[in-house]
Amino acid sequence: MLSAFSGSDIENYLERDLTYMPLLAIGFNHKSASLALREQLAFAPDALQNAHRALCSTSHADEAVIISTCNRTEIIVHGACDTREITEWLANFHQVSAAELAASLYSYTDRDAVAHLMKVASGLDSLVLGEPQILGQVKSAFAVALEAGTVTGTFHQLFQQIFSTAKRVRSQTAIGSSPVSVAYAAVTLAQRIFSDLSSTHALLIGAGETIDLVAQHLHQHGVASMVVANRTLARAEDVAARFQARGILLSEIPEHLPKADIIISSTASQLPVLGKGTVETAMNKRRHRPQFMVDIAVPRDIEGEVGQLEDVYLYTVDDLANVINDGLAAREQAAAQAVNIIDEQVDHYLESLRARDAVDTIKAFRQQISEQKTFELERALKSLERGEDPARVLNQFARALTNKIVHQPTNALSQAGREGRLEVIKWSRELFGIDDQPTLQEGNNETIDT
Repeated sequence: MLSAFSGSDIENYLERDLTYMPLLAIGFNHKSASLALREQLAFAPDALQNAHRALCSTSHADEAVIISTCNRTEIIVHGACDTREITEWLANFHQVSAAELAASLYSYTDRDAVAHLMKVASGLDSLVLGEPQILGQVKSAFAVALEAGTVTGTFHQLFQQIFSTAKRVRSQTAIGSSPVSVAYAAVTLAQRIFSDLSSTHALLIGAGETIDLVAQHLHQHGVASMVVANRTLARAEDVAARFQARGILLSEIPEHLPKADIIISSTASQLPVLGKGTVETAMNKRRHRPQFMVDIAVPRDIEGEVGQLEDVYLYTVDDLANVINDGLAAREQAAAQAVNIIDEQVDHYLESLRARDAVDTIKAFRQQISEQKTFELERALKSLERGEDPARVLNQFARALTNKIVHQPTNALSQAGREGRLEVIKWSRELFGIDDQPTLQEGNNETIDT
């Protein structure tokens, strides 16, 4: 049989914060950390599942999701973790100084963490305000964690609320009304270098979502030709086919590089795919006609030394921040509306947690009373089988059950009164629906055993 609530149980229940969540999010993004540090902290896609499992097995994290994109690395954990423990794990995993990480990280806990994650998924924390790709990236991160087995009930509910909020932000505000993405910014910068894209030839390295968007924008602006290079030929040809382009393997880049005026790269490679020597050879064949390059990848796809070559204009993902200010005022107004939606959704999520906590408590309380009722009912039935007076048996049953129900609450209230804990008494009157001015029913002289 479940035991009744003790006096200390009731007082602790009344005092505790039902919205408390041992939730922690730590991260590094384009605002807090240099590109060089973000490169060191990036997780290779094929290492992410093992990283999730390692994090949960070597820390106090019960659940974990790792978000790793070109502009951010974030670790979200649920459990008895603190910032120092997760930072040290991340430093050990990437062989980076923990002190260096501590100087560049940001962290959020509980309610602030929920709000931050909603802002991230909605594009409010991106290099390009309102960019749409991040929602897909967060969903992918959640899917990887799910497959790795580091997501259970709490994160299921949390991330579904995050995805729902991001969708609502995009549908109810103008945050996504204009094409504002890193891919769009890269093509916009190309337009500033080449006034007429219809006379240019583009080489795109990679075949992921970002390159797909780059190809779409270049095609819309009438670029003369495009070549898509990728580690997997089938994927390169799949992207190329939709934009009248050609798909090739990464090994074929040296052959096509001299013909390219625009090179935009975004792969998941952990090592550069385009080096200084290869570009030097291509520039000689081009007779030093300018080449415009944008390296969107983190870690970088194009060696930094390439930017030192004459007639090569190399931009990194951080450089794109200077070309994304057009229409910023309108997006900031939409962002303010989005923040209001997020605040509302955070409150909604916390309410759902409180409701879930209340349901669990109600179930436990009902189970407890049911077991007490069953015990007393069985005792009453045995008395009736022995031929005892039914009226006396029923009266004894009612009295015994009443005493069992009120025994512990009565003790707890008596102790609270002796200690001057008036807030416990106040909440108890509300809990039991007792009027402010209690009255004694005439003729009711029943006493309750305590």
